[in-house]
Amino acid sequence: MFEKLELTRMAQSLAAHAGARLSLVAQNVAHADTPGYRARDLPAFADVYDSAGTTLRATRPGHIGGAASAAEAPPVDAGGWADPNGNSVSLETEMIRASEVRQAHDMALAVYRNTSGIIRAALGRGGQ
Repeated sequence: MFEKLELTRMAQSLAAHAGARLSLVAQNVAHADTPGYRARDLPAFADVYDSAGTTLRATRPGHIGGAASAAEAPPVDAGGWADPNGNSVSLETEMIRASEVRQAHDMALAVYRNTSGIIRAALGRGGQ
């Protein structure tokens, strides 16, 4: 029932994007001392969500016309200055990204929680 609402689909996609981005942040931190490693990040959620558009939903990613999830966006080079050994990971930048990810995930959960609360109230099940 909830997956049919565009707002809940967007919140679910934002939460998935935040999870995928946190995974990249963790990889970047793990490779902070690896020579030649380039920090990676996902494109902004708004850009990825807009590019996916509102196409038909598919039950499997391989279906024709299925919209790609925001979490499936390909990672891009995060840029930044590289150390003499070619590593471009900055722990300070990764900490900032991690806090941005937490905020995005918290917002997605709040939207989903409030939407489900409104629907329950509309159905007369507000106390459950």
